[in-house]
Amino acid sequence: MKDITLSKNDLQAMEQRARTRLVNSLSGFKSANLIGSCDSQGAANLAVISSVVHLGSHPPLFGFIVRPCKRRRHTLDNILETKHFTINSIGADFVQKAHQTSARYPKSASEFKAVGLTPYYDDMFPAPFVLESALKIGLVLKEQISIESNQTQMLIGEVITIQAPKRAVMPDGYLDLEALDLVTISGLDSYHVTQRLHRLSYAKPNKSLFPLTHEGTPTSWEAFEHNLTHFVR
Repeated sequence: MKDITLSKNDLQAMEQRARTRLVNSLSGFKSANLIGSCDSQGAANLAVISSVVHLGSHPPLFGFIVRPCKRRRHTLDNILETKHFTINSIGADFVQKAHQTSARYPKSASEFKAVGLTPYYDDMFPAPFVLESALKIGLVLKEQISIESNQTQMLIGEVITIQAPKRAVMPDGYLDLEALDLVTISGLDSYHVTQRLHRLSYAKPNKSLFPLTHEGTPTSWEAFEHNLTHFVR
C-alpha cells in the first residue's frame, strides 16, 4: 500500500481534531499515568496524563506537560500551591475510570469520587495517591518551565517516595512493569497492554549483546562469565 506524505501545509489544512489525533499518535506508545494533587484546603484532583518523562536518576527527576492555560488548570494550580504531587500508573483493570478523569469537572468536584477511584494518603506525604494503582510515586516540585513555542508548562518533580509490590522489583533494580499489569497510551484515547521482547545486556563498543532474564541475569553461564564486569561494579 502506498505511503502517505503530509507537509506542514497539509497538517494546517486538516480539521483541528483530526490533526490533534494524528500528531498525538506520532510519538508512539507513552506511559499512562494519573497525576494526583490537592489544594491547601485538601480538595483532591486527579488527571490522566500521557506526557510523563524520566529526566534523570541522580537526583531522580520526572516531568510532565500541562497544556495551555486558556482556562483554569486545577492540577497546575494545586501543584504550584502545595509543591507536591503523585504519579500513579494505570492498571488494565481501571482504564475506563482513569480515562474519565479527562472530563472537565468543576474545581469543587473530586475526580476520585466522580470516577470511582480511591484517594490514598501516606502520613508523610500531602498529595493523594490512587489506591488502585500498583505503582505510586510521590514527588516534590523542583522547577516550572514555560515553553513559549506553544504556551505549555513543564512541571519537574523530584521523587521522594515510591510504592510498588516487592515481587516486581528485580535484584538488579529493574522494575518489571509487565508484572504489574499496567497499560500504555497511544494518541489521546487508545490504551494498550504490552509484551516484552527482550532485556538486553549493557551495550559497549565491540562487545556482543546477549539477552537477560527479567531479573537481570544472563540466559546462560557462558554469557555470565564473558560479561561478568556488567554485573560486578
